[in-house]
Amino acid sequence: MNNRGQTDSYHVPVLLHTAVDMLVSDPGGIYADLTFGGGGHSKEVLNRLSEKGKLFAFDQDDDAHANKPDDSRLVLIKGNFRFFENYLRFHQIHKVSGVLADLGVSSHQFDDPERGFSFRFDTPLDMRMDKSQALSAYKVVNEWDEERLANILYLYGELNAARQMAKQIIECRKEKPIVTSNDLQQALKRWKNTRGKNLMAQVFQALRIEINQELGALKDMLQQTASMIQPGGRLVVISYHSLEDRMVKNFIRSGNIEGKVSKDLFGNIQASFTPAHLKAIIPDETEIQNNPRARSARLRTGIRTNYPLNKI
Repeated sequence: MNNRGQTDSYHVPVLLHTAVDMLVSDPGGIYADLTFGGGGHSKEVLNRLSEKGKLFAFDQDDDAHANKPDDSRLVLIKGNFRFFENYLRFHQIHKVSGVLADLGVSSHQFDDPERGFSFRFDTPLDMRMDKSQALSAYKVVNEWDEERLANILYLYGELNAARQMAKQIIECRKEKPIVTSNDLQQALKRWKNTRGKNLMAQVFQALRIEINQELGALKDMLQQTASMIQPGGRLVVISYHSLEDRMVKNFIRSGNIEGKVSKDLFGNIQASFTPAHLKAIIPDETEIQNNPRARSARLRTGIRTNYPLNKI
């Protein structure tokens, strides 16, 4: 099987060499790629590892597992990364040299009409990263009350008209169920006519985040990295919207996603990581031209400190 060809069509990895450069500090170490996807980042990590190195990769999407390369140093696990510590401990791994997470949706998920992640296709509302879960976009749009709909549109889509939009969705589904992406766009045509694609991108983002519990999973994952990454090891995260990036930045700088800085008696920040670079790394123009979906990418790196000792 041509793994390279399959990977290229499945997902183009963003900031590939930069991310792996920041991640791999010990060729003989143990690493975790929490978002395997097309396997692009994982394969580059394997290229940097010696025969003693080991990589544990995770993906909850069955489709991604077809991209697994034939390499004995790789263990690919089907599961949500919010439980990665439990999975690693099951495999008798208690410390790793680095953790990589490329957040968001893969090119394959966006481009496969059946997955329902994109409003470019008139397909049934779905948006489940794990196709075995019960909650889908159809269920949220057609069954949730006005307040819950308004909250996710405002919090996760950052839409100022969230309350009015939720009310309109409720009114439209009284006449008939909102089944497809076009049905949803028709329900929101009053706002789409003025905002166009940007509006629908925000609506779909809000639904996707809620359906897959992306921010909750990210919080759980970040908190586990403090106990799983050894001192000197790296946490590398690529995010694609401000909500995720803010959480990652706060966690690396302050030790919590709220960004509340706490200091000890000596004035040292009580955080488990220190930023490897002051500002987020962004793709250059060449990468954006070759892969337009890289435009919103932000890469941040934290280096595991020896603080707090009682949590190591």
